[in-house]
Amino acid sequence: MSQLKVPITPQDHVVGPSDAPVMLVEYGDYECPHCAQAHPIVATLVKQLGDQLRFAFRHFPLTQVHPNADVAAQSAEYCGGHGLFWEMHDALYANQADLSLPLLFTLVRDLGLSDAGLRESLANGAYASKVRSDFLGGVRSGVNGTPSFFINGRRHDGSYDFEELHSAIEASRVRRLSVGEGLPQ
Repeated sequence: MSQLKVPITPQDHVVGPSDAPVMLVEYGDYECPHCAQAHPIVATLVKQLGDQLRFAFRHFPLTQVHPNADVAAQSAEYCGGHGLFWEMHDALYANQADLSLPLLFTLVRDLGLSDAGLRESLANGAYASKVRSDFLGGVRSGVNGTPSFFINGRRHDGSYDFEELHSAIEASRVRRLSVGEGLPQ
C-alpha cells in the first residue's frame, strides 16, 4: 500500500480542524470526469463528518488527456491567492462540461477578481510551480490516476463511492482513536 510522501504544509488547501482524527487528501484533476463525480461525495463527507475530518486537495493535472486541467489548476491557485480557492474549486467542478479558457475568465470575474490578473498570472506562470509541486508529490506517493485518495497517509485503493470512502474513513478514525496514534498531518 502506498504512503503519502509529502506531508501537509501551509501551502496546501485544507478544510477542517488540525486536530481531526482523520486526514483525507485528494489528488485531483479539474477536467477528470471521475473527479467531478467524487467532488459532491467528498463535500458530503466533509459536511457530515465535521470536526472528525480534515480534507486537503492537491492538483494532479493529467495534461495528456485533459488539456485544460493545468490551466484550471493554476486558475484555482490564482483564486487561492485571493482567499477564494474553495469557491473556484467548486465552480470548476460545477462547470466542468464547459471547461475552457473563456470559462476560467468568467468564473474569476464571477468571484469578483480581475480576469486581467488571471491572464497575467497564467502568462508568467505565477502558480505553475505550485501545481507542478503537487503533481510531483503525487507521483512520489504512487498516484497514477485521479481521483486518488489518502486516508491518514495511506492510499485508499478502493472506490470513491460514498459508502466505501465513508467506511474507509470511519475504519481509520476508529483505528487511530483506539490505538492512540498521533494525529494526522
